[in-house]
Amino acid sequence: MMKIRTTLKFVVLLGLSILLISCETVSYYSQAARGQLEILTSREGIQGLLQDPQLPVELREQFELVLQIREFAALELQLPVADNYSTYVDLGREHVVWNVFAAPEFSTQAVNWCYPIAGCVSYRGYFSESSAEAYARKLEQEGFDVYTGGVDAYSTLGWFDDSLLSSVVNRSAHQLAGLIFHELAHLVVFAPGDTTFNESFATAVEREGIRRWARARGEQQLYLDAEQNLARQSEFVALVLQWRDQFDVLYSSDTSETEKREQKQGLQQTLRVAYEDLKESWSGYDGYDAWFARELNNAQLSTVASYNDLVPAFDRLLQQLEGDLGQFYRRVQELAELPVDEREQQLPNPDLLARETAFQI
Repeated sequence: MMKIRTTLKFVVLLGLSILLISCETVSYYSQAARGQLEILTSREGIQGLLQDPQLPVELREQFELVLQIREFAALELQLPVADNYSTYVDLGREHVVWNVFAAPEFSTQAVNWCYPIAGCVSYRGYFSESSAEAYARKLEQEGFDVYTGGVDAYSTLGWFDDSLLSSVVNRSAHQLAGLIFHELAHLVVFAPGDTTFNESFATAVEREGIRRWARARGEQQLYLDAEQNLARQSEFVALVLQWRDQFDVLYSSDTSETEKREQKQGLQQTLRVAYEDLKESWSGYDGYDAWFARELNNAQLSTVASYNDLVPAFDRLLQQLEGDLGQFYRRVQELAELPVDEREQQLPNPDLLARETAFQI
């Protein structure tokens, strides 16, 4: 019966995609359908895999960890776990999809594409790296700045039960827990087309989930490691946004296109130097080196947005509700149903309440 329901969902989703042919090509939706179908037909039950005596120790430990995370997510975080992350897929490749981003030569405003269910977003995803690169070359020939990046996990937003993928299975405990909490949060509330709202909410749930999970396990270091990673991520985002503003100033100036190109290259190089300065405060952490080794063009800059801007507001809302996640989810769902321009206005101001920063086991 489960396979029948999955097949019906797949057919319905494919049908919706075909109806939107005016927005996207049939070939694009065909590759997306084939890629998702490949994942669905490659799933293996984690419980069954654990019965295999030949299963590598490292995988066994990660599978057992995922089962513990699932149980905690369901019982303690009230997240709709169902059969999500109860199966495993060995992709046989580094990433599950590759996203293509594009922006005009003299603008950091990304091009948007519209999809069924998810709404309009600033990327186009491919299950094949070569297909992503081919589309990227097409956009470059049209004069766009283009950036292609691999993605290790995504949510199907409840259309299918999401699987644990080989692209993320080796992550640390707090990273794996955070990923699962984050993606499950998208099943609780999702406002089509509002990336900042969706990602801020999921990040707030992720961080609260890690805090509670670490406390339940008596592992303060786990939480501190997670907070350090998030702090570095925030500093990275702040750095890129600060410099992206300088690119915007350049592009809006009366400078000639030739001069803009020259100054654009100068800003890109100066941004790399600023990153090296920031990295010195990270005690050698080099997690963003690969990103800064790229061209740093407008499309790449557009991928770093203030997706977490509303996290403090969601934290404040949860505090107002005395940590009651059930009430929190219901209130956020009410906000998601409002017009876009009203959502943020109704979120509480986090500056009105000092946030507790100490962590206690």
